[in-house]
Amino acid sequence: RQRAAFAAPAARRDLPGARKADARMKKHAFSTRLWHWINALSVIVLFMSGLNISNAHRYLYWGEYGFDPADAWTAVIRFPGWATIPTGYNLALAREWHFAFAWVFAFGLLFFMLRALMNGHFRRDIALGVKDVAPSHLWQDVKRHLRLNFETPGGGYNLLQKITYSLVLFVLLPLLILTGLTLSPGMNAVLPWLIDLFGGRQSARSIHFICAGGMALFIAVHLVLVVLAGPINEVRSMITGWFRVKGEQS
Repeated sequence: RQRAAFAAPAARRDLPGARKADARMKKHAFSTRLWHWINALSVIVLFMSGLNISNAHRYLYWGEYGFDPADAWTAVIRFPGWATIPTGYNLALAREWHFAFAWVFAFGLLFFMLRALMNGHFRRDIALGVKDVAPSHLWQDVKRHLRLNFETPGGGYNLLQKITYSLVLFVLLPLLILTGLTLSPGMNAVLPWLIDLFGGRQSARSIHFICAGGMALFIAVHLVLVVLAGPINEVRSMITGWFRVKGEQS
């Protein structure tokens, strides 16, 4: 539950032109913070081990099969050793790292979603109403972002955050997990319908890579916005749960 922890002193609040004292509010529940940092570690390992796996065959295809580079729809760059796990080319070890942290990532997401349903996080902070997605409302939020104004009344998520988090949580991450399962031969025996769902193993691999690129873009934009919005306040809120809300000019 979001609540202000400290109110501005009354004497300062009554002075003409004075700025109200900053207040603190509880922004992130413990479950959200725990998932955030476990997820951050998992994503780093998944990206770096995935880049090592990509180096084994840098071409992407559509359909069930794909071996000839001439049939590929695109080629991926070869990633340097400092960006991969392990640092040297080792496909077997890279897969072990990737699959191990993929399960951590998947169960962490499941835990977060169940907890967010129980504590009302989805309903309170992420759910979009009809008025939220009105073009005029959306445009106002875009203009606030262009002015580098990221605060919302009460310190909650703004409209663009809600839209982005909804797409990541309910589209991007499930696609990453499902396509990842499709690429596992062991899971094909248990869930053979996944290959048909994505139109073939190579199609699943392409979608997996595209979603990973989308996730990388989301993280890059997220980090830039954290810096612009005030990194100390933002990071502190994700560690302690407490967020500082700036006072208003009276």
